[in-house]
Amino acid sequence: MLKSTILALFSILLFFVTVDLADAQQRSVPQSQQFRLAEGMVRIAEPGQLADTLSLWGDVAAPGRYIVPRGTNVNQLISYARGPISIRSGETDLDWSEVRLNIRVSRYDAETDEEVITDFEFRYDQPAPRELREFALRSDDIISLQVRRRATFRDYISVVAPAVSLILNAILLYDRATSR
Repeated sequence: MLKSTILALFSILLFFVTVDLADAQQRSVPQSQQFRLAEGMVRIAEPGQLADTLSLWGDVAAPGRYIVPRGTNVNQLISYARGPISIRSGETDLDWSEVRLNIRVSRYDAETDEEVITDFEFRYDQPAPRELREFALRSDDIISLQVRRRATFRDYISVVAPAVSLILNAILLYDRATSR
């Protein structure tokens, strides 16, 4: 009886983990106007069009090296990468005023032989800073995006609850096994 109960609980747990993994794979959005090149680059610019090559890293759905039309701004580049990950995660009760976007543009200056860093930070529920919209990207710029959100009570519960549940189930199973 105890073995069949443990086997049933394990099967149910395995089923939910498998369903969650399959659901996560289906949530990825297929690439529409983009296509990946053999070198792992994503071409947005049309062949023959003046283009810049930019690297986009961090909390975006499709980080990588992009070939984009010359004059592409940071907002467009992030849109090509299907936006910030945390914002697209499907958290419906998320307090958007708590979400902050940190964008860093790193550019090598050959004259001074130094890396020049420009940072932009703003809350998601506010308009993007004017400086960000007007910032001119150049070829070989590295853009990194970090999404930050202050932890809520729900976040703490989602971390603690599985551990407490596991411990209580282990105690219950041990008690049942030793009482026979």
